[in-house]
Amino acid sequence: MILRLALALALIGFSGHAQGQSGVADFYRGKTVRVLIGFGPGGSSSLYAELLARYMGRHLPGNPTVIGQHMPGAGGLAVVNHIASRSPRDGTEFAITSRNAAFEPLLGNASAKFDPLALNWIGNANVETSVCVSWHTSPVKDAAAMLSQPFVGGGTGSDSLEVSMPKVLNAVAGAKIRVVSGYPSSVDILLAMERGEVQGFCGIGWTYLKLRKADWLKDRKVNVLFQMALAKHPDLPDVPQAQDLVAAPSDKAVIEVLLAPQDMGRPFFGPPGIPQERLTALRDAFARTLADPDFLRDADKAGLEIQYTSGEAVEALLRRFNDTPRDVLERAISVLRGG
Repeated sequence: MILRLALALALIGFSGHAQGQSGVADFYRGKTVRVLIGFGPGGSSSLYAELLARYMGRHLPGNPTVIGQHMPGAGGLAVVNHIASRSPRDGTEFAITSRNAAFEPLLGNASAKFDPLALNWIGNANVETSVCVSWHTSPVKDAAAMLSQPFVGGGTGSDSLEVSMPKVLNAVAGAKIRVVSGYPSSVDILLAMERGEVQGFCGIGWTYLKLRKADWLKDRKVNVLFQMALAKHPDLPDVPQAQDLVAAPSDKAVIEVLLAPQDMGRPFFGPPGIPQERLTALRDAFARTLADPDFLRDADKAGLEIQYTSGEAVEALLRRFNDTPRDVLERAISVLRGG
């Protein structure tokens, strides 16, 4: 009797799961799913999203059409505000934005009008190492020079790493960095460097730089000043980390608060309220897409590093960040606000 009861319960569970899958497939069949991109065309976020859109439909039940759509603004915050307040809650729209955006409400940015812990995190496509570079015509050739003389960098919006890290280094290391912000994407900042509008870029992804601007590195068109990640990239053993530019443990702690987002380099997320079975389907499809041999082949051709992190792991990272000691967080907020 116990065996028959267990078998019956298993069959009921399987039937419920199958019905749930069937319901998800029925919902998505014939629909279009939009992946909103928080920056303009050509940048890293755009490349990851467009490649994901090309393959994810084959892994979602019902095989909907998946398209990318750019929604730049406010350094990637505009798309998060849209997802949080205006996006349909049915699983037909999700987004990618700056890895720093999710941390902005916790750092007191009034322009970030969302609760990151209320968003539905679908997954992350890469763990990021960013670097600060200067153009070869700049007198700033290394990190020591950058800390001792004026330096002009380019940036997108107030929440971006290339804007926030210079603020912190100005405050805790005595640097004299001025950031010209408002560029739509990393591509525009790199063009601004070439045109002489700015001297450098303190937030470009190392992978993007070495694969898409390999000639710059080969021909010494740029100087790699320092790297920004919680651990050194294997390619850059002799390049200092941002934490190495300060001595006091309290200053290092503030910098590490800013570097926490690097572990969610290419985050994809949806609005609150997505039905659980569709959220599960989106997360599963995301994971299967990032393991798809055809996707990985095209990612390799495009020079995109793929390091999958689950949506649940992204949520856990945000919760850990939320538990940062209050004194460290308040000092980071004070520095970022110029206090």
